[in-house]
Amino acid sequence: MRASLGKWIWVHKWSSLVCTVFLLVLCLTGLPLIFKEEINDLLDTDPPYESMPAETQPASLDTLMGISQQLYPGQIVTSIFIDDDEPQTIVTMAPSWQAVNENPRSAHWIKFDSRTAKVLKRSELSAAGGYTFMGVMLILHREMFAGLAGELFLAVMGLLFVVAIVSGIVIYAPFMRKLDFGEVRRSRSRRTKWLDLHNLLGAATAMWVFVVGLTGVINELSTPMIGLWLMTDVKVMLAPMKGKPAPSPHDLSSPQAALDTAKQALPGMIPTFMIFPGAQRGSPWHYAVQAKGNEPLSSRLVSIAAVDGKDGTLFGVVQMPWYLRVLELSRPLHFGDYGGMPLKILWALLDIVTIVILASGLYLWLAKRSSAKAVAKKLAANDAATLPVMRTDAAE
Repeated sequence: MRASLGKWIWVHKWSSLVCTVFLLVLCLTGLPLIFKEEINDLLDTDPPYESMPAETQPASLDTLMGISQQLYPGQIVTSIFIDDDEPQTIVTMAPSWQAVNENPRSAHWIKFDSRTAKVLKRSELSAAGGYTFMGVMLILHREMFAGLAGELFLAVMGLLFVVAIVSGIVIYAPFMRKLDFGEVRRSRSRRTKWLDLHNLLGAATAMWVFVVGLTGVINELSTPMIGLWLMTDVKVMLAPMKGKPAPSPHDLSSPQAALDTAKQALPGMIPTFMIFPGAQRGSPWHYAVQAKGNEPLSSRLVSIAAVDGKDGTLFGVVQMPWYLRVLELSRPLHFGDYGGMPLKILWALLDIVTIVILASGLYLWLAKRSSAKAVAKKLAANDAATLPVMRTDAAE
């Protein structure tokens, strides 16, 4: 039993130590991301939306696309985001598909009032590659400016964190046999008090950090998951199109007609995003119209209608595979953005507690090493002090 417990302690120590610094970065960057919408609203300097009747119909996507191309002649539209919460539509443009595939930061956007087709804001071409505060937080949290390698590395760190949580629960039970649950021995040394506090906070938040850690790992694997989906289901679906010429950006059918076709193919769902033909993660031949459900749970699940980019006819409806549905359902659990402000505040408080747990664990390890070095140094000094006496006794 004692040998088995020793193994668990070893697993907990090293799984924690390897991932602690990176988990601290994730917790610190995750804190503002919990309040992403609120911070973006606070930093928003866009002109206000015009006051209009609620039943006002949105402007045609064809109109918005035409205005965009007048503003930036020779450029192509790569995608259109249709906000279902606010009356805004965002058109993303780029010099060409080759340019945006080689450097995604070459793309830029135009924000429209979706009802009046009035331009509210444009990202500056010279600053299209710049970063906002929330953009930096998201990139650090997602991949630490290391792309796919960073995502996979953080996924491994997340798995180690899950191992640390499980091993911590295993060793906490026998540790507490000699103490009352949650007891903090205030009369003992500083390190002992921090050990008790570390164990108490870890036990109290174990379920939450386990769920957030596991959903974090799932989110970090989103790129290979989507890649797998493109190489399997989507590849099979697009097989009949192989060898057919793809429409040029200037020969595309009406994006508004494609949107209307998608609405008919996905009744009861809300279209929110349209990817134009030619995207690296899309189809060279089709508009990909993403739509979500209109219920709290189904709003996290996405279906895609593929519409022929040349004649505007429906090619098919793509249902997300189970692993991408798990991915979409894991996102709100990870960021706590499905229960309004009260849940966000709870998530933030638990995030702060997790930061304390990680920092205290690092402190305990450093304090133990420091104590061990001090003891070793003292023993070495004592040995050095007794050596001359031993030699004198031997000489006598």
